[in-house]
Amino acid sequence: MRLPSMTQPFLLAPIAECPAGPPGAQLRLAVLGARGVGKSAMIVRFLTKRFIGDYEPNTGNLYSRLVHLDGDHVAVQIQDTPGCIQVQEDCVQVLDSLSRCVKWAEGFLLVYSITDYSSYQSVQPLYQHIRKVHPDGRTPIIIVGNKADLLHARQVQAKEGLQLANELGSLFLEISTSEDSQGVCDVFQYLCKEVSKLQHAGSTDRRRSSIIPRPKSPNMQDLKRRFKQALSSKVK
Repeated sequence: MRLPSMTQPFLLAPIAECPAGPPGAQLRLAVLGARGVGKSAMIVRFLTKRFIGDYEPNTGNLYSRLVHLDGDHVAVQIQDTPGCIQVQEDCVQVLDSLSRCVKWAEGFLLVYSITDYSSYQSVQPLYQHIRKVHPDGRTPIIIVGNKADLLHARQVQAKEGLQLANELGSLFLEISTSEDSQGVCDVFQYLCKEVSKLQHAGSTDRRRSSIIPRPKSPNMQDLKRRFKQALSSKVK
């Protein structure tokens, strides 16, 4: 059963929008991956705890919500992205809109389906694309194997996901969006915390760089010595 066609993203209305804040006051996340891996379902599951099994083709929705994080309410923006990537010989072709999303976001979930090996193959090129845009290596990236409940249709073994994550230096998790809302929440919560740490570290660095060192006080004894030397040279 497919959902009826809608001009607005399904389930946006029941989720309370967060008020607009100043630049830098929000955590900016992006969920990337091939078509049909469950990106939209993951986001809606995190925001509403509800699972919707089918969606209209995703055109790239931006969710802006208040999220409970470590006892506080934090403004989070999550960019859902269409499955608009093509992988050929370890090269990834992305739309300009997806490239702009990579520049905008501060943390990433790279999602593949354990039932689709080609979606797994798209993860590494996407990771490399992100690192080209964010070359400092600090941007948090989590690799997620979704649809872990469909073991009968598994094409990607858990050890393959773990090996790839180890090679790329990322965290790896397998989850089932349809059966385990807690696993989905854990992934997003962890990413939010990592991005928040990065923001705080950046603001600290900016404050340090904005402090102008106080000039040293002149050494009066040294000045007197130089003055005497100048006088003695004139007398000679």
